[in-house]
Amino acid sequence: MLAAVALVVSTAACQSAAVATPPPTPVAAVHAIVAQTVLQPTDIPAGLLPCASSGAIGAYIAAVKSPDPGVAATIASRWAALQAQGATQAEISLFAANPTACTAELGATSAVKSAASLVISFTDEGAADRAWQRGVLGFAPPSPGEAPPGIVRGAATGLGASSWTYDRGPVKLACWRKSVFVAVIVFANLDPASFKAAAAAVDARLN
Repeated sequence: MLAAVALVVSTAACQSAAVATPPPTPVAAVHAIVAQTVLQPTDIPAGLLPCASSGAIGAYIAAVKSPDPGVAATIASRWAALQAQGATQAEISLFAANPTACTAELGATSAVKSAASLVISFTDEGAADRAWQRGVLGFAPPSPGEAPPGIVRGAATGLGASSWTYDRGPVKLACWRKSVFVAVIVFANLDPASFKAAAAAVDARLN
């Protein structure tokens, strides 16, 4: 939002008014549109098809509701809690080798080649960081000092201090906070190089 320019008026003893030179108008931060930050077709390995359930989180919840009302209700409840914490938008993109993975809970399918991403925007960086620390849609970082098998936290992930990754078995996951965004990427049955490249691509779009 552009700030209003205030005119500072000083009155001299002779009653003549002088208007101070207005300060430069500050440039508001321009943040990426959430839909443009999630995984794109060019970010993922060949052989995966885009899922119709991709899109705004409301559309994803509606798509999941038919095959699994319980999962849809859980995601809707978690999203409502995030909105109370300052979340403004959330976008999901899904790609899979089999349509059955398109309506599974994000990151829950490990038997099919798939790639999923979630990006949530918040009102400000403080709200985003607090939400990241608490956990978003069930993805919570390990406590500081804890090192469960397959988990790396912090700068060693390559995604900044507010980040953690999981790499064990067929599933690879990254969750991090950058600027006013929290991002999650989940790959299943795909190679590590593709996962790292995809995470870097999403990270580069968060600003």
